[in-house]
Amino acid sequence: MEFKGVCVLLGVLLLVNCSFQQIPPKKKLIKKDTARDSAIEDLQKQINDIVQELNLLKEQQALQTVCLKGIKSHGKCFLADTVRKRYHTASEDCNALGGVLGTPTSRGENDQLRDYIRQSIGPNEQVWLGVNDMMTEGTWVDQTGSSITYKNWDTSNQRSPQPDGGQSHNCAVLSDASNGKWFDENCREEKPSICQFNIV
Repeated sequence: MEFKGVCVLLGVLLLVNCSFQQIPPKKKLIKKDTARDSAIEDLQKQINDIVQELNLLKEQQALQTVCLKGIKSHGKCFLADTVRKRYHTASEDCNALGGVLGTPTSRGENDQLRDYIRQSIGPNEQVWLGVNDMMTEGTWVDQTGSSITYKNWDTSNQRSPQPDGGQSHNCAVLSDASNGKWFDENCREEKPSICQFNIV
């Protein structure tokens, strides 16, 4: 009987010892989980980087297409939209394409736009620019809200130099008929426009 009891006790001890050997220590599990989580994070970062690079390539390809249809000038592309629209609609349409209404920043750029308008839209046309004084009367800003540094207002009429429309004329146009001079107009008028895209 005693021998049987010792055998049973020995058998139970062997079973307990075997079961402990099969369960790995907790420290090893933590190390494996940490290594696996780190590998997953690295893979996710690589995937995010690839997606970001792919989106940049798509944007550059789209911009190349825009630049082929329009003109390049000083790190920007300009694309004419011949459809007559109100200022806000023209602005929203440019934004939807990834650009803004065009804002020339130098005389050379303004002259290039004038010539481009003549060729793509037609002579004697006026197009919306990305310049307005909607927020503060008389303070003309670009589409980002920044003050404009270059201005080409038509000041040839001494009685009424531009901008002269007061609160009813808050949006700027570039006029081919006036050799590229700017005029303030009512934003509700319908005119062609120029979209501007920064070259990446």
